[in-house]
Amino acid sequence: MEVFNCPNCNSLFVMTKFRDVCDACYKEEEAQYDKVYAYIRKKINRTASMMQVVKGTGVEETLIIKFVRTGKLAQFPNLGIPCEKCGVNIKSGRLCSKCGNSLRSDLQAFENEEKRLTEIQGNDKKNTYYMNGEL
Repeated sequence: MEVFNCPNCNSLFVMTKFRDVCDACYKEEEAQYDKVYAYIRKKINRTASMMQVVKGTGVEETLIIKFVRTGKLAQFPNLGIPCEKCGVNIKSGRLCSKCGNSLRSDLQAFENEEKRLTEIQGNDKKNTYYMNGEL
């Protein structure tokens, strides 16, 4: 059992798999979630953008993003999480498909270069001649 300081109020609490804040802050977050959910459930607000929800409820954008990221508000089409690289709205994960593909491509190029350098170093060792146990 590990004890942490709550990132919101700095009080001590036992972090669990499901909660990253203390009990009091969790209850406050749930109250904020209820406010956002009630706003979004209204027919005229179902397609509201993130900024419209923030203005309409007074709930901070970071908290709404947390609700979307945890899946609590994933079903609403205009609420998304910003891609951590380019900022475009996504429904889940940390990167949009374009940035994810770019990252995979960069990693593959890096791996290919590492492999090429390893092969060059291996070839250098093959072409080294030894005479009487010395170079």
